[in-house]
Amino acid sequence: MTVTAAVLIAIAAVFTVYFLWENAFVLNIRHEDLGGNIRVLHISDLHKRRFGRDNSRICSAAEAEKPDMIIISGDIVTRNETDFTAVRNMLRRLCKTAPVYMIYGNHEQSLPPEMEEDFLRALGETDVVLLRNESVSISLKGRRIELFGLKESYGTYKKNGSYRGLERITPADMERYLGRRPESETFLIAHNPLFAEAYAEWGADKVFSGHVHGGAVRLFGVGMLSPERKLFPEYSKGVYTVGGTKLLVSAGLGKLRLFDPPEIVIYEI
Repeated sequence: MTVTAAVLIAIAAVFTVYFLWENAFVLNIRHEDLGGNIRVLHISDLHKRRFGRDNSRICSAAEAEKPDMIIISGDIVTRNETDFTAVRNMLRRLCKTAPVYMIYGNHEQSLPPEMEEDFLRALGETDVVLLRNESVSISLKGRRIELFGLKESYGTYKKNGSYRGLERITPADMERYLGRRPESETFLIAHNPLFAEAYAEWGADKVFSGHVHGGAVRLFGVGMLSPERKLFPEYSKGVYTVGGTKLLVSAGLGKLRLFDPPEIVIYEI
């Protein structure tokens, strides 16, 4: 074996060990200070990944962070999931920490009807507030916040089994789904960050998104791939300013990834 071959094998071994470690054990807590007195904990894209029994590591992290509210921006399950016990137990525990608000992602939208019934039954056994093109008014620390949850057309994710010819979300669609933006401070939970311009034009102050999984592989801080099989998605992880809106994108918790650790995000807003 040549020296070059030995070096390449060693590098491949290191990458493999890191990949297995990152996908089996890592749970990162990312803090973002946006200047404010409300602490929001953001969870996204758990899919089938489990962090301890009933996701105890996620729950313990939430308890330690003492958030004022918890936002789940979709894909807390995977479309072929059939047992929602762990998710139900996790949500029950999270609800004891802070009020929990969640939306559907594309995977909840594509659950088979009988599995969606089971999923909704599991949610009904918790205190989670599920928002499907609905809003709730929240009074918190002297602020009144209108929190909206978007459930968009599934055609924005997949159409006729393909990623070609996908629908887009426009400001007019936002008004059709959610009505006009209220005069008060507005938070929007929207699974897909790729329509940030429409959310901003509609008038959201803060948008909580996931879906892109950080780009799956991150190199030099850049996400490589979106779930729609597009390279270098524009919004993959972090805090973005789009018009007058802050777009807050979590890299999420599930799916295979590289240099893109699973994360929970804490925002001071």
